[in-house]
Amino acid sequence: QVQLVESGGGLVQAGGSLRLSCAASGRTFSTYHMGWFRQAPGQEREFVAAITSRSFTYYADSVKGRFTISRDSAKNTVYLQMNSLKPEDTAVYYCAADENPLTRRWEVIDYWGQGTQVTVSS
Repeated sequence: QVQLVESGGGLVQAGGSLRLSCAASGRTFSTYHMGWFRQAPGQEREFVAAITSRSFTYYADSVKGRFTISRDSAKNTVYLQMNSLKPEDTAVYYCAADENPLTRRWEVIDYWGQGTQVTVSS
C-alpha cells in the first residue's frame, strides 16, 4: 500500500512558477514509478509527467521544457517544478504511483493522491 499526499498548489499569474510536492508513505517508495496527472473542469484526466524508479523522466508535449519532475528517495517525495505557467495549465494536479511504469492510461494506475488545485491567471 502506498499513500500519497500532494501540496504546493495555489494561484499564480501567467509566466510564474510553482513547485508541487507529493509525499509518499511506505518503505518501498524507491521501487515505485511516480508521476503527475491533471484534470481541468469538464475534461478527462491527462498525463503531465512521470519518473521511473531509476529516475528516467518523460513529459507530455504540452509541458516539455517548462515542467521538471524529480524524486528524492531519502524524503519519499516527488516534485513537479512548473515554470512559465500558462492559463491552460489550470487544473487539479494529482500525484500517481504504480509498480509498473506510468503511461497515459490513468485508469490502470493503482495509487492516487487527493489532488491539489493550480490556478494560473492571465
